[in-house]
Amino acid sequence: MTKADMDWPNLTFGYYKTDQNIRYTWRNGSWGEGVLTSDETLPLHMAATCLHYGQECFEGLKAYETKKGNVVVFRIEENARRMIRSCEKILMQPPPEELFIDAVFRVINANRKYIPPYGTGASLYVRPLTIGSGEQVGVRPAGEYMFVVFVTPVGPYFKTGFKPVDVIVEEEVDRAAPLGVGDVKVGGNYAASLRAGVAAKQKGYADVLYLDAKEKKYLDESGPANFFAITRDGRYITPKSPTILASITNMCLLTLAEEMGLKPQRRPIPVEEIFDFAEAGCCGTAAVITPIGSITYRDRKAEYCKDGQPGKHCTELYKRLTAIQVGDASDPYGWVRTVPQEL
Repeated sequence: MTKADMDWPNLTFGYYKTDQNIRYTWRNGSWGEGVLTSDETLPLHMAATCLHYGQECFEGLKAYETKKGNVVVFRIEENARRMIRSCEKILMQPPPEELFIDAVFRVINANRKYIPPYGTGASLYVRPLTIGSGEQVGVRPAGEYMFVVFVTPVGPYFKTGFKPVDVIVEEEVDRAAPLGVGDVKVGGNYAASLRAGVAAKQKGYADVLYLDAKEKKYLDESGPANFFAITRDGRYITPKSPTILASITNMCLLTLAEEMGLKPQRRPIPVEEIFDFAEAGCCGTAAVITPIGSITYRDRKAEYCKDGQPGKHCTELYKRLTAIQVGDASDPYGWVRTVPQEL
């Protein structure tokens, strides 16, 4: 297949128009068959619950072209299961796992010419979302839902790529509250992070690192990603908190870290511990790993990459995970799945 005419190595992490997206509607107790369309807009009733009461959740995953020319996705089953958890937590009808996977495969196949070529550093970003589309004026769940999947080719999430970034600890804004919805992928969590994120960028930081909302003593996560650190005694640590989204990337890194001889730990991490780390980073689907060069907390700065280069453990974790994702390394875990061209 002839590829779209795009400057693949220089793509930003933004939206580029592709050929088709897919939509399913849940009404009268069942999901429809799914319709492929080139329409980039959604027909929504002005009283739809997604617009008024935040009944909305989404996912993010990537498709890659391998050296052999196959197209693969990474841990798609986990994305499907996480969307189910998100839907159930805000009382939406979740798309079944099989429907989710079939929808992603169908929309990837409909847009194969937009899958960046192997070796360009770009990928096809897949965005599934479920919204309350039924009209409702009272605060209650909708009676109708829409499941949509669209794709767009993307470059690195941060313009610097796999380079260290500087972050600042946020104390004035909470991303999510205990016993709330911080542990699922709903849009409200990201809306709540915009104020702090924009303010941090205006000060010259790439993003913020949140503290727990209850005591303001423990590390939580960054705006768009989970946080992890490498301690001087060889531990891979990541915060344990009821407000943190379960990152699929972080799940993988915990496994790979143990294979590398690092002791993985998921536990509460006091903020003062940032001054004892050997390395630190953020992890998620969009950036995979973003090494952290420094963390500013009040009037102090913890620095990890004084030479401007990522630490050895962050680098090795990034290389191991991305090699599996694009098919350059063996996959003993069954994380990678080839997208069949015929469904």
